Amino acid sequence: MNDIRFVWFDLDDTLLDHKGAELLALEALVARHGTLFGDASLSDVRNAYARVNRQVWTEYAAGVRDKTSTKYGRFELLLLDVHPDGKENTVLLADEYLRLYASFWNWVEGAREALIRMAEHYPVGLMTNGFTEVQHAKLQRFPELSRACSHIVISEETGVLKPDVRIFRHAEELCGHTGEHVLYIGDSLSSDVTGGIGAGWYVAWFHGDDHPSPRVFSFRQWSDLLAKLLDV
Repeated sequence: MNDIRFVWFDLDDTLLDHKGAELLALEALVARHGTLFGDASLSDVRNAYARVNRQVWTEYAAGVRDKTSTKYGRFELLLLDVHPDGKENTVLLADEYLRLYASFWNWVEGAREALIRMAEHYPVGLMTNGFTEVQHAKLQRFPELSRACSHIVISEETGVLKPDVRIFRHAEELCGHTGEHVLYIGDSLSSDVTGGIGAGWYVAWFHGDDHPSPRVFSFRQWSDLLAKLLDV
């Protein structure tokens, strides 16, 4: 990792606290519309949502579902799981969830400062899976992202999701660097680590475990990554 010339960042759960916002949004949703979930507890709803959300995003990545089916299908499946009689409330709950989710967006601790520091030493970009309008709303809410990043890649705009190597090749074309000259920083083993290794990049795995690939560096504190890359 001695000749890095461009650094790409993941967005959700790397720079912005997606999981935290998701949990708070579900808590607020149940508090406002608890009767629509029948007798299900908050824990029941969170567990069922986590399961069906993984399912529909996997199907979306595979081309089995389209965007609308992904957005609303997770709540349709959630209600079928916890309160089948409430299926007619799918659209109401899905739309309200996204509004609540947006209200709880925030930086991962230390991420804002790390991005700014990194951008002082390397050209940086952002590559994220997600719906275009949601990710652009995050960029508007947190202008530091656009100021720091010379390129921003959103999966819906490219037509493929990480870990598909095509989105990494698209990023290479934008930044003008390939292979051992590129570092990707992300939290997801399946999307970020697998995708980065498949593209021949180096990967900094946030909150990751030990990994057998010499191209993967795991870190839990942003200060650890900055120390490795910037000699601070």
